[in-house]
Amino acid sequence: MIEMKRLNGELALGLAWTIALFASLAVLFIGEVLGLSPCVLCWFQRAFMFPLVVVLGLGLWWHDERVGRYGVVLAICGGLVAVWHLALYFGVIPERIQPCSATGPSCTDDNQVVFGVPIPLMALAAFTLIAVLSALSLKEKHP
Repeated sequence: MIEMKRLNGELALGLAWTIALFASLAVLFIGEVLGLSPCVLCWFQRAFMFPLVVVLGLGLWWHDERVGRYGVVLAICGGLVAVWHLALYFGVIPERIQPCSATGPSCTDDNQVVFGVPIPLMALAAFTLIAVLSALSLKEKHP
């Protein structure tokens, strides 16, 4: 029974790591191959996504049963930035408090859409899934 719970926790963590890896590679593709420069908030979201690949990956490698707690914290923080970015994108937040400057990439223009989906929405979905899966990995280990 304990071994099955460990496998379920590792599966959840493996899925969280896969999502973090895919999201990290996707933003690198968007920036480096498609040539879309990230805005200020995109950089902050990357600051939370990139470490998830390393932290969750090492946790899986070392069979660290508690690494999911770091995944939850990083994903929630990144998700909060994504929510703010999404609110900017949809015009909920007034222009005077937007972090993007007139000289750099905008947080709200067409550069923030890939395949018809706003990048901040994709980021929020990824962070939400990673947080949930990381939390599930912890729940499975402690009955």
